[in-house]
Amino acid sequence: GGAPTRATSLPDDPNSRKNYPVVSGVLDYFPDALLAISEISKAGNDQHNPGLPLRWTRSKSGDESDAFMRHFLQRGTIDTDGKRHTAKAAWRILALLQKEIEQQQDKEINDASS
Repeated sequence: GGAPTRATSLPDDPNSRKNYPVVSGVLDYFPDALLAISEISKAGNDQHNPGLPLRWTRSKSGDESDAFMRHFLQRGTIDTDGKRHTAKAAWRILALLQKEIEQQQDKEINDASS
């Protein structure tokens, strides 16, 4: 599925974990925007994985930068499927960020084991 390729990157130290206010610093700020992005996730799954549980099929999602920019250029408008271009752009930028973080962590793991 589309779950991260490893556990989240939250620190183990309880005091350090307080520097990541996921609910109060993200979810509470952007509830409507996050709902719109979740709708994009489901619509994408219905398109690319019809009949299957929600998953991010990464092999079908490799051009985040270009797709983000195409949707961003049409920000403020609605796509032909009735979904906001800005929500699609946001989904793509989150996908790009997730992949970048995972690549960096994989590199750090590989460097540490060398």
